[in-house]
Amino acid sequence: MASRYGLLVKEATVLLDKFSSGKQCLDDFTEDASKALQNMDTQDKKFILDVVSGCIEHKKLLDIVISVFYAQNGKCLSRGDRNQFVIICYLATFILDDLGLQCFSNIVRSLDIKKMHKFLSFFFNVTNLTTWIQGEWSHIYDAAYVEKNWIAPLLRWRPEIDVLMDQLAARLSSGSQVKKAPTKPTEPQEFSLTKPKPRPLPQPEPIPQQEKHQPVPNSTYKAPKEVQAMEEIKRKNRQKAEELLYEANMKQFQCVNPQKSERTKKVKSQIQESLDSRLKFNSFQSSGVPADHKMTNSWSIKLNNTAILRQGALYNRQVEEELRRMERLVEGAREPSSFLQWQKEMRERDLQEELAQIERRRLEGRISYEEAAMARTRLVERNQKTAQLQKEETAQLMQRYAKKRLQEEKEMRDLVQQVAEGHKNSKAAKVKLQKIKQCIVKEVSEQSRELLRQALDEAQAELSRKFEIIREIQAIRSVPHIRQRFLDETETAGHDLLGEMPLAELKERLAVLKEAEQSEQQERRDRILEEKQNKEQLLLEQLDAIDLHRRTLAQAAASRKEEKKARLGLQQAVLEDERVLALQRRLEEKQQERQRLKQSGANKAKTSEQAAAHSVRSGKHNKKPLEEKSWEDLERSLERQVQKEAPYAYAASQRKTLKT
Repeated sequence: MASRYGLLVKEATVLLDKFSSGKQCLDDFTEDASKALQNMDTQDKKFILDVVSGCIEHKKLLDIVISVFYAQNGKCLSRGDRNQFVIICYLATFILDDLGLQCFSNIVRSLDIKKMHKFLSFFFNVTNLTTWIQGEWSHIYDAAYVEKNWIAPLLRWRPEIDVLMDQLAARLSSGSQVKKAPTKPTEPQEFSLTKPKPRPLPQPEPIPQQEKHQPVPNSTYKAPKEVQAMEEIKRKNRQKAEELLYEANMKQFQCVNPQKSERTKKVKSQIQESLDSRLKFNSFQSSGVPADHKMTNSWSIKLNNTAILRQGALYNRQVEEELRRMERLVEGAREPSSFLQWQKEMRERDLQEELAQIERRRLEGRISYEEAAMARTRLVERNQKTAQLQKEETAQLMQRYAKKRLQEEKEMRDLVQQVAEGHKNSKAAKVKLQKIKQCIVKEVSEQSRELLRQALDEAQAELSRKFEIIREIQAIRSVPHIRQRFLDETETAGHDLLGEMPLAELKERLAVLKEAEQSEQQERRDRILEEKQNKEQLLLEQLDAIDLHRRTLAQAAASRKEEKKARLGLQQAVLEDERVLALQRRLEEKQQERQRLKQSGANKAKTSEQAAAHSVRSGKHNKKPLEEKSWEDLERSLERQVQKEAPYAYAASQRKTLKT
């Protein structure tokens, strides 16, 4: 029986550990706990929930006692047992009279006897109860109430608690005597010179000390001079490249093909002169590098490595295409400048016609939209006329409905009179109904008792099964473990496995592998650093090429801007076309016509709404007197009927009729 109480207290302790006052509500926590304990017995479940809710409700009072107890004996106690002491303090203070001394003693004996003896001797000390405990509790509640309801019962139970503490002390002393093992006498042994000494244990290897950290040199925080030298060399190389580019533009790209012979150059110049004389081809004359962009080293857009390489490849491909075009021209191909000029003029003419056609289509669409809006306005007017006719028909139906309602009210008065006559036989029906309900309640209570008995049997069987499992676990834990603590690092384990080696050899091999891995990592670092430097050099070269092409693209954009201005002149010419102007005038006429239709429709709708409101008000004024007269006749007939049958209930019936 004591173990049963101990399990209940432990279950209550687990629930109390789960509760957090700042995040959970007591009612919600109690409901969740009852759902979790639905497999337990009803009395045990009620005991656990009452204890947990009581401890949470009187938390301030119980924390005062437990905090001082832990302050005095905290060194030999664990924080996990705090809620267990809280439950014992709550049982002793608030429900000891209802629980009884025998039940309380069983609960205490089922727990740790040493801790319970220490806590009870602290709590039931007369000095503690009558001095600081009473004073601290009086700060929270009224002093007279504390002394009468809590301190006085505790002092009254003190003699019985002293007996319980003596029993616990006796069990503690008997347990300590049983645990003491008998001492064995010393047996002398013979002194033998031939007996070998046992092999000494191997000395542990000394722990390697970490080397002293070298201070960071001052040169780490300063930019090296090599970087400045590299920047200066880069700037000079860039200046030289720009000068070479300017010279190449002036000499018709001769710098990109230095392996040509003198004879080839002479033939190329003759071919070029003949083409110039035929086609009046003006050779490309560069204006040179702009003065403000000649020595700039900043980029307008920050590019990543992939974008730099991609743009460099694109510009290289464009340069190769230009070189191939120049070679084709040198070999005798013709410059399609006249054809391109004709093609450009034809495209401008087609574009002008296309823009005029697009403008005409837009105006035709607007005209069709205005015509659709006018058709929609006419449809709305037709719908309004139909709605007016429906409203008139609805007014006629309402009049017929009012007449029908008066007829139904007359029938209802007759029905009320019949119901009043039938109320006389209702008392016998109520008595019969009460008997049927009593029989149903009796059957339900018998079924519930049977279900409770079955649940109790199942809970007892489950509890016995759990006790058996706990005994088996404790028996398994009581078996001692044999451990061998001696280890020789120069010997193998003796498992007869392939490649088996002692611990010392394994450490030596691991050290060799570590050194090889470090050397490999150093080689990898050097290789990565070299690749990084090569990549940076490539990126710098690509950036120089990108900057050069961007300048050429800026010049091309300026020329495209001039072409765009010419296109705007084409659009202005399209707007002045005669067909477009005629369509615009037609669109304005349609918009004015639609505005007139909308204004006339709004005036008609306003007049129709006023006429409908006037007809509805007249119908309501005719219907109201008829309804009032019918309800007054019904109330008078009910009063006469009630006065005949029950004169003493006249006032109550009058109030009911007024409410209805």
